[in-house]
Amino acid sequence: MGKTCAELFKGLDGTIIGNQEELVTGLAFRSDKVVPGDVFFCIVGTVVDGHTFAQDAIDRGAKVLVVERKLYLVDTSDVTLVVVDDTRRAMAQAASRYYGNPSRFMQLVGVTGTNGKTTTTFLVESMVKAAQKKCGIIGTTGNLIDGRMEEAAHTTPESPDLQELFARMRDVETDVVAIEVSSHALDLKRTFATTFAVTSFTNLTQDHLDYHHTFEAYFEAKAKLFSSDYPAKRVISVDDKWGVALAQRCVDAGDHVITFGFDESADIHPTKVDYSSTQTKVELAVCGREYAFTYPLVGRFNVSNIMNAFGIGMCLGLDSDTIIRGLSTAPGIPGRLQRVASEHSNGVDVFVDYAHTPDALDKALASIMALNPRRTLVVFGCGGDRDATKRSIMGKVALVADYVIVTSDNPRTEDPNAIIRDIVSGMEAGKDHYEVVADRRDAIARAIELAQPGDAVLVAGKGHEDYQIIGHVKVHFDDREVVAEEFARAAKARA
Repeated sequence: MGKTCAELFKGLDGTIIGNQEELVTGLAFRSDKVVPGDVFFCIVGTVVDGHTFAQDAIDRGAKVLVVERKLYLVDTSDVTLVVVDDTRRAMAQAASRYYGNPSRFMQLVGVTGTNGKTTTTFLVESMVKAAQKKCGIIGTTGNLIDGRMEEAAHTTPESPDLQELFARMRDVETDVVAIEVSSHALDLKRTFATTFAVTSFTNLTQDHLDYHHTFEAYFEAKAKLFSSDYPAKRVISVDDKWGVALAQRCVDAGDHVITFGFDESADIHPTKVDYSSTQTKVELAVCGREYAFTYPLVGRFNVSNIMNAFGIGMCLGLDSDTIIRGLSTAPGIPGRLQRVASEHSNGVDVFVDYAHTPDALDKALASIMALNPRRTLVVFGCGGDRDATKRSIMGKVALVADYVIVTSDNPRTEDPNAIIRDIVSGMEAGKDHYEVVADRRDAIARAIELAQPGDAVLVAGKGHEDYQIIGHVKVHFDDREVVAEEFARAAKARA
């Protein structure tokens, strides 16, 4: 595979200085990954400027450099420069073109929002499967290609990696791809030059303010997926002010919009919901029609995800019977209010959830408390090197439970005890309702020790993750495995 420089950058706003017929056989944005024949994109990051690695890329065999400024140290008789205003945008456009614009060969569903993205993509996959079509997934828990799940480094990959994924999915005749689109990805143009059939907005709650700084900037990053850069049908939650504003923006632009939410003004809304610890029965009003069905997910927030998926299914052209069949048989979502079954549970329900924002923790606890357990206990911590302003808020939110055990999450390069101090600074009102157990395994063991038959325990923050990041090192740690092991240990101690 290869394209000439002229073919790859034709029509882009920029100037080619040098050999326009230079053959490009690969795309690179890290100089240490360059191999001969690659074009190297000098990405200007928040910490590192790729222009400073231009010579390294040349030394490794790059014959074409995409830059935002002319590099006078480069001999353009041997190296072709493509000078553009925005190397990230150019990289996304070139990547799509290099792989033959693969997103045009499938129905692409982009899901953005703070919470609910992963679950929604899995629900889309279940509906598409019910339609006897092939669906791919790109997101936090991995990339599903041709029925096989591959590990993912980012929720939304960098544009060359993303377009390569699309190309592989196209080559195995994938009909629909459901992709989680993060605010970082939109801000960094990773999905630019991608063709979407449907874009969906789940909600907006506090997260990533270390990057975006303000809610308004965070919202505008998400809203890019609903701009003229990404024409598509829209499915939007109107349960918060951000969704209401976004839906109105899309209506004003003349977009096809389906809204969902708990208020009866939404196009899709529930008229009755019955919860249990293993499934939910819902009656939905959908654009004037009524549907009743049961699905194997629990919690109020999953009602939102079900409504979102129903709207997406409609936009994909699926009939209601197929949509309901897919939703009714949806698999459990890894680490999303996932019930950990154990023969040693002694009448205690334990749920593992990815909740790592104040709103997600609040909703997870509310969902468990709606099941009317005798008591609710929660184990949680906060990640290091991430938005510190949410820590005390999460501590305050956790106090809705009967008892809280504050522990470590992924401390990364921060002191775990300093993170814990930030959390408990918001828990002054509940001094008798929490304790600190810094070691995460010990904290889970403590919760299982305290829990009595009829109680429910929520282990929050890491969900599907099977590791902890301590310093710069990943060590194996899966909350679900640890819960099962500690149940067995407690049973042995009782025997």
